Amino acid sequence: MNSKNPAVRALTLIVFWLVVLIVLFYVLFPFYWALKTSFTGPAQLSAEALQWFPSNPTWQNFRDVFAGQPFGRNLLNSVVVATGTVLLSLLLSALAAYALGKFRFQGKSVLMYIILAVSVFPQIAVLSGLYTMIKTFSLYNTWGGLILSYMIFTLPFTVWTLTAFVREIPTELEEAAYVDGASPLQTLFQVLLPVMTPALVTTGLLAFINAWNEYLFALTFTSDNTAKTVPVAIGNFSGATIYENPFGQIMAASVIVTIPLIVLVLVFQRNIVSGLTAGAVKG
Repeated sequence: MNSKNPAVRALTLIVFWLVVLIVLFYVLFPFYWALKTSFTGPAQLSAEALQWFPSNPTWQNFRDVFAGQPFGRNLLNSVVVATGTVLLSLLLSALAAYALGKFRFQGKSVLMYIILAVSVFPQIAVLSGLYTMIKTFSLYNTWGGLILSYMIFTLPFTVWTLTAFVREIPTELEEAAYVDGASPLQTLFQVLLPVMTPALVTTGLLAFINAWNEYLFALTFTSDNTAKTVPVAIGNFSGATIYENPFGQIMAASVIVTIPLIVLVLVFQRNIVSGLTAGAVKG
């Protein structure tokens, strides 16, 4: 049996790395192909569509993205809306998570199940009601209207995630703060929030990605570039004629909007790992 162990271990290692390579190829190949297409000129795109590398790389598609439409304004809209959504969601969810995770009151379990149900509710089901509300409050074509609508799916997610984390924070921290005369809000903002930093970063980043990539609400609640975000702008790209498909510009724009997400993940990768593993082991 012992003589077979090295062979079994070698086979296991080979299978493991083969699976890793397949997963990496599956995840990274679409981005590579978008990058390759974005550096292929419009004239060469049809002839070199199936080539692995562009024969004459060019920045033309990237220049056309900003020259042909107000893409810079769309980027600003996405940054403001996604950031505003995350900040407001984290503030409200931190308050809610503290109450749901540390206080006992009647109906708490029912409330948690309602939050979970809302988080998996399809967007299309609330679209007409949200549209009526946004038009009534004159929030159509505004950052505020998009932020309000995006919180439909970011707030339940952040509340549920942070509540699970708050439950694992030792009660001794709160008791020490209460002994020193701190109020519940002071305990939350001065004692618990520093401990919650990894969870806040992880939850905020995931909520930011969801808000950054959201398409349905942005398409419904905007009609011009005043508040139109990049997913809608990319979806509305058109060629010089009705027979031209601007694949190069679409891929270039997709690369541009993906880069900020990659940068955020690289910058906060340690916090993300800590946030994903925090509370996994109780002790």
